[in-house]
Amino acid sequence: QVQLVESGGGLVQAGGSLRLSCAASRRTFSTYTGAWFRQAPGKDREFVAAISWSGGFTNYADSVKGRFTISRDNAKNTVYLEMNSLKSEDTAVYYCTADRSVSWGQSHRDSEYDYWGQGTQVTVSS
Repeated sequence: QVQLVESGGGLVQAGGSLRLSCAASRRTFSTYTGAWFRQAPGKDREFVAAISWSGGFTNYADSVKGRFTISRDNAKNTVYLEMNSLKSEDTAVYYCTADRSVSWGQSHRDSEYDYWGQGTQVTVSS
């Protein structure tokens, strides 16, 4: 079992930045693929970004490429999402997720992940 706790959400103006953190409860988290998904009101949950266990591979949704950066610090059992040039359409609840058995080519699918955080709200005002 892995418990994930997100932090760093909040209210920001359009064009601003936020950094989300996802802290894992388990030291073996360093062997897990990590990812962020988001869900806006009235919409389905969607993929944002993923990072391989080593941090050597990353994958981004087209809507955030060039603006968001996913990273990890395995010594701290933490995955980060740096969000820049935020837009009103980035407003959503952001969820951290992880799993040990993700097929990298499918890392954008939420069905690949068993462990989820409770979510953190990001609101971008225009």
